[in-house]
Amino acid sequence: QVQLVESGGGLVQAGGSLTLACAASGIIVSSNAMYWYRQAPGKQREFVAILSRAGSTDYRDSVKGRFTISRDNAKNTVYLQMNSLKPEDTAVYYCHREPFWGQGTQVTVSS
Repeated sequence: QVQLVESGGGLVQAGGSLTLACAASGIIVSSNAMYWYRQAPGKQREFVAILSRAGSTDYRDSVKGRFTISRDNAKNTVYLQMNSLKPEDTAVYYCHREPFWGQGTQVTVSS
């Protein structure tokens, strides 16, 4: 049974930082492409970042240079380091490995 459990969300002022974690069970994160998505109120869920099996990364344009996706193989956990946060980053952030989704963690950035 695959489970993805996100944590680390919260309320932060603009310009601040947060690190989200996605603890996985039932899969080995280093053997899978792992994603972060987000969904703001009234908007569609959107791609944020990918970490491939080989370790390559890609990001949506609006977060490039501010967000970093990484993994800790020993902890079987994927992270999303978010710096220089903006109010438009406010959303529920989800960890994803096709076809599984976590429950999400709320990130709120105040101006």
